[in-house]
Amino acid sequence: AWTSRYEQGADLLVPLKSGEGRYVASEDVLDELEGEGRVVFRYRENLNGSMRNIAGISSANGRVVGLMPHPEHATEALTGPSDDGLGLFYSALDAVLVS
Repeated sequence: AWTSRYEQGADLLVPLKSGEGRYVASEDVLDELEGEGRVVFRYRENLNGSMRNIAGISSANGRVVGLMPHPEHATEALTGPSDDGLGLFYSALDAVLVS
C-alpha cells in the first residue's frame, strides 16, 4: 500500500537527515525480510552503512512502514530536492480510500 505509486526499482531523491542511524539486524532477520518482500526502500548510495542498503521495511501485513529517509521533506520540487516523497503519501491515501 505504501509504495503503489512507485515503479519497482525506481530511484527516488529523498533527504536523509541522520548521520548515525542505520538499519542493523541478524542475517536470519535480513533473509526473512528479503524472502517475504518486506524491504520496501533501499539506499542507492549507502552513506550510513545500513545493512544490505536497507532504507525502509514494512510490517508483515504491510500496514506499517518504517524508514530512515524523510519523504515529508521531498514533497515540493520548488523547496525540496524533489517531489519524490509524494508517492508515499498518495499511495497511503489510495489505500485508505479503497478500503
